[in-house]
Amino acid sequence: MSEQSKIRVLFVCMGNICRSPTAEAVFRHAIAKAGLKDVIECDSAGTHGYHFDEAPDHRAQYVASRRGYDMSQLRGRKVGSHDFEQFDYVVAMDRHNLALLERLCPPHHAGKLALYCDFHAAFEGREVPDPYYGGPRGFEQVLDMIEAVSTSLIAHIEKKRR
Repeated sequence: MSEQSKIRVLFVCMGNICRSPTAEAVFRHAIAKAGLKDVIECDSAGTHGYHFDEAPDHRAQYVASRRGYDMSQLRGRKVGSHDFEQFDYVVAMDRHNLALLERLCPPHHAGKLALYCDFHAAFEGREVPDPYYGGPRGFEQVLDMIEAVSTSLIAHIEKKRR
């Protein structure tokens, strides 16, 4: 399958150092485990450029590494107008960032926007909480949610492409 025909998923939070890179790392791992690396690819970005080119938060990396996910090579970046063209799914971790994406997104790409948790029945309508100002348990909670939703997002993509 060519790069052009791959299904592309972009995970978005505010600063691109906690939730969205965690989602990227977990989803990338899940894609590989499902044997879909030639079919699906992913990236992450933030709605703000606060942490441009920075590695993910050390607490997010630590929690992820304990479960076998490597985030060390990821770097923060800001969502750009080209992302709405290049990605098939632009998935926000919370409603605030979804609203920001809705303002940035050209109307003809609005169907690509989604709230991350809406891809899992048990989490539908919920937001992935921002663990940045909390303790270690918040990063564990975020990772729990992301692992669950990643599996159902892959199932959703597989169902849509059939």
